[in-house]
Amino acid sequence: MRVAMTGNEAVAYAMKQINPEVVAAYPITPQTGIMQKYAEYVANGQVDTEFLTMDSEHSAMSATIGASASGIRAMTATSSNGLAYMWEVVYIAASYRLPIVMPVVNRALSGPINIHCDHSDTMGCRDSGWIQLFSENTQEAYDNAIQALRIAEHPDVLLPAMITYDGFIISHALETLNTYEDDKVKKFIGSYNPKYPLINPDKPVTYGPLDFFDYYFEHKRQQAEGMINAKKVILEVGKAFEKEFGRSYGLFEEYRMADAELAIIVLGSTAGTAKVVVDMVREKGYKVGLIKIRSFRPFPEEELAEALKRIKVLAVMDRSLGFNGVGGPLFNDVRAALFGRNPDIKVVNYVYGLGGREITPNDIWNICNNIRDINLTGKIEKTVSYVGVRE
Repeated sequence: MRVAMTGNEAVAYAMKQINPEVVAAYPITPQTGIMQKYAEYVANGQVDTEFLTMDSEHSAMSATIGASASGIRAMTATSSNGLAYMWEVVYIAASYRLPIVMPVVNRALSGPINIHCDHSDTMGCRDSGWIQLFSENTQEAYDNAIQALRIAEHPDVLLPAMITYDGFIISHALETLNTYEDDKVKKFIGSYNPKYPLINPDKPVTYGPLDFFDYYFEHKRQQAEGMINAKKVILEVGKAFEKEFGRSYGLFEEYRMADAELAIIVLGSTAGTAKVVVDMVREKGYKVGLIKIRSFRPFPEEELAEALKRIKVLAVMDRSLGFNGVGGPLFNDVRAALFGRNPDIKVVNYVYGLGGREITPNDIWNICNNIRDINLTGKIEKTVSYVGVRE
C-alpha cells in the first residue's frame, strides 16, 4: 500500500507488524516519535506488547536485554546521548548474543548540545558487536527494520542489530513509501525459537556469569564469527525480501559504477543528493559513480574492494569525525579494505554535515571537481578536507 509517513512513523509501523512481546522506551529527540506512535498502537490494542516506560536509556536497554534473554522478542530505540548513556549494556546485549533490533535515529553527540543529524552516535559504538544497517530514506528505514529482525535471529548470527536513519532529515520528513500486508510481514520474519531461553525450568541456563581468561577469549571469538556470518545472512535475507516484496537489498548499492573512473562513497540520506549530482556531472563528461554503504557492520571489505577495482580516485564522505588525526571512521575502514588489494587508488576524505550542517548539491559538485583534478594531476593536496566549515 502506498502511504505517506515520516521516518519515525514508518519504523513504528514496522514495529507494529513485528509485534514484539516487550518494548522498553525512554524519550530523546529525534527518536521520541517512534515510541510515541508505538504507544498509540499499544493503547489502542493493536499490538500485544508489554510497553515499559523506563527512567533512562541505560534502563531501557537493560530491560530489553532481560526480556530478550527470557526467550522473547524485545525492542527499544534511541538517539545520540541516549545511545551513549546505554553504552555499557549495548556491549552486554551483543556479548549475550541477543537478537535485539534497535532503531537509532542519528544525531550529533554532545557537547556542545546539538539535536541535529550527524553519525557520531552510531559510529561511537561501531565496534560494540552490533550489526549496523544504514538507510537512505523512509522506505529503506521501514524495510531495514523488517529485515534486521530476521538477520539478527538467524542461528548463525545471533547478534543485535541497529537500523539507523538520519535525524529530522528522515525521521521527521514526510515521504511516500510502500508498506506491506501484516500477514506477509509476519510470514517473512517467522517465529523466534531461541535455543537457550533463560526461563526454561527443564534446561536452566545462566546469563552474565563471571568469565575469566579460561573462557572469555573463546566467547569473543564466537561473537566475531557471528559478525562474519552476518554478511552471508544479510545477502540471503535481502534476496528473500526481494522475492516477497519486490525490493532488492545487499551490503551496499552501486550507482552508475559500471564505467566509472571516479567514485564517491557515502552513508545515509546524503546518498540521495549525491545521486542527483552524479547525474549532473555525468552530463559534463565526468565518469563518476557512487557507492552507498548499507551494511556498515559487518563491513563489506572484500566486496567493496572488488566493486572499486577500476576506480582511480575515490572520495569517502564522513558525517562524523574519528578524532584520530587521520580522517573519519568510514574513510579509515575503506582504506583498510583497499590496502593490499587496490594500492593504486587515490583515496581522499571529506568530512561534512556535523551537527546538522547542510550539505548542498554544490558541495558535492565541488567534491567531484576535486577528485577529477586529482585524477588529472596525480597529486593530493589534502587527504582530509572539511566541507562547508568556516576555517
